[in-house]
Amino acid sequence: MKLNRTSHPVLAVAIFFAISFSLFLADAEQLPETDLIVHEWGTFTSIAGPDGLSMGWLPLTGSTDLPSFVEHFREVAFKGGLRGTVRMETPVLYFYSPCETSVSVNVSFAKGLITEWYPHADSANPALTNRDYSLFNIKSTGAITWNSVQIEPQGSTDFPLDGSGNHYFAARNTSSASLSVETPSGPQREKFLFYRGVSAFSVPIDATAADSTIHLQNRLPDEIPAAILFERRGTQLGYRMLGPLRDQAAYTTPELSASLDSLSTALEGILISQGLFPDEAHAMLETWKNSWFEEGSRLIYIVPRRFIDSVLPLRITPAPSATTRVFVGRLELITPATERAVESAFASNDQLTLAKYNRFLEPILSTMIQKSTDPVRKEQLIRHRQEVFNRLYALRQN
Repeated sequence: MKLNRTSHPVLAVAIFFAISFSLFLADAEQLPETDLIVHEWGTFTSIAGPDGLSMGWLPLTGSTDLPSFVEHFREVAFKGGLRGTVRMETPVLYFYSPCETSVSVNVSFAKGLITEWYPHADSANPALTNRDYSLFNIKSTGAITWNSVQIEPQGSTDFPLDGSGNHYFAARNTSSASLSVETPSGPQREKFLFYRGVSAFSVPIDATAADSTIHLQNRLPDEIPAAILFERRGTQLGYRMLGPLRDQAAYTTPELSASLDSLSTALEGILISQGLFPDEAHAMLETWKNSWFEEGSRLIYIVPRRFIDSVLPLRITPAPSATTRVFVGRLELITPATERAVESAFASNDQLTLAKYNRFLEPILSTMIQKSTDPVRKEQLIRHRQEVFNRLYALRQN
């Protein structure tokens, strides 16, 4: 028998409410249940190879530049050997709530591992099933979970210190709520949830460098909201504001006649325009300005939100009423100027200059080796790269 709404109004209403209720149950965990607001910032650091694509490197070499109380994934204690394409650096999650509440937080990381975090997490990388830490071979997704994070708007601010004056602490200078996480040894308090990781995904931009020209290609259907081309050589620096990047373009390298103050002001404004509160944008810049603006050439860009959510899904329960995520992409450019500087520094044993390139020395040398057509020069570059590997190995043994 055919039913219609005019002949069976009660049945039609019952069906409507049954369907609506089932849809509500299916989506209940994703509905905003509180006045909670969450803001997050972080950095994806990568290196453009000779072909313009994200190249493999050893992103965890050198100092951890983290306070002593930060926890590490013990399975990669030899982490200098962890090879990937992206170093996810210092994402921090801030929480804003008019009253005390509790949430659970889960973050997944495509083709990657979570390597450091604080406060104590209930689980990290639970799906890891093997000890082959070449991320190009890992099939599982890295993840970290905090089952119960207490959000305390008027909570204690007795956050841990280690006397290091580490740049990590600059991220605390915001108006966000205090957090507390219970652990077997007592509560751990912090101003944010912090985590880091390494992955093997490809970043949204390809870049190739010629003598005075940088060619960029946006690999996404979404535009890159903003980008800055930056270069520093000793005490001189320059930058070029590129605006949004929709597809592909070529830019001349900037003149080295700018100041850090003007660049910092411009970048802080971009971060605010993307949704960060002013004190959050300032905290992010204070955390990373010494690294973003160090020796060399790089593209600094805003990562599109849809890409962030695809490679770094975030789930908070109960769901916040609003979530803002702002990630800065740092794409290192191995320009001819950088190659000349590194080769000259090795030739003169200029350790001060070599130290400025630090963790990027190995991929810089690998790029130079790949591009070189002179067998004698190539052999010399291979020896320099081996020196770098030997030094990294010695550091890992200590």
